[in-house]
Amino acid sequence: MLKRLFDFIATAAGLIVISPVLLFLFFLVRQKMGSPVFFRQKRPGLHGDPFYMYKFRTMTNACDDNSCLLPDCERLTRLGRFLRATSLDELPELFNVLNGDMSLVGPRPLLLQYLDRYTPDQARRHEAKPGITGWAQVNGRNAITWEEKFKLDVWYVENQSLWLDIKILLMTVGKVFHREGISADGEATMQEFMGSEQHSVSNKRSIRI
Repeated sequence: MLKRLFDFIATAAGLIVISPVLLFLFFLVRQKMGSPVFFRQKRPGLHGDPFYMYKFRTMTNACDDNSCLLPDCERLTRLGRFLRATSLDELPELFNVLNGDMSLVGPRPLLLQYLDRYTPDQARRHEAKPGITGWAQVNGRNAITWEEKFKLDVWYVENQSLWLDIKILLMTVGKVFHREGISADGEATMQEFMGSEQHSVSNKRSIRI
């Protein structure tokens, strides 16, 4: 209850303060990339229940001759790189927080198809609401491995508190300012999570049985 109250009050106040920035970015994205301005995608929330997450669009819909989307690095625009580097593309997620689908702090909401790829321990990251920022984001973000991220997410689930959230929010400001961990080495963002080796071994054993 206290976490939800903190999220609601802080987010409502923040949206009032940054509303001019949101409007400016809305028209800038519309001018540079056209419609839609927002990127909308279903993501798993608390207990894995899906919800629609919103971000500012950072990529074009450019396709190859077979009508397949080009790789992320080719669709990511100059404006999109700036929005990601400054985390400004995440600002529309504040409306998800206001709606109660997300929290200011928590494990990042990833893709729905990842749900079947987690080990039972990794899946515990969904015992908390997903967040705009989180313990994994201030300890490496996309510059660390998926397994390291999930360990940090589970640690947060087991140790979450209002004071820890405030600490993470303050650390996030520093990380954004220094633009650390924005992407994995050699990637525009982060490689797709295909499942950990431990999960693959577990599945093979189940099939043999």
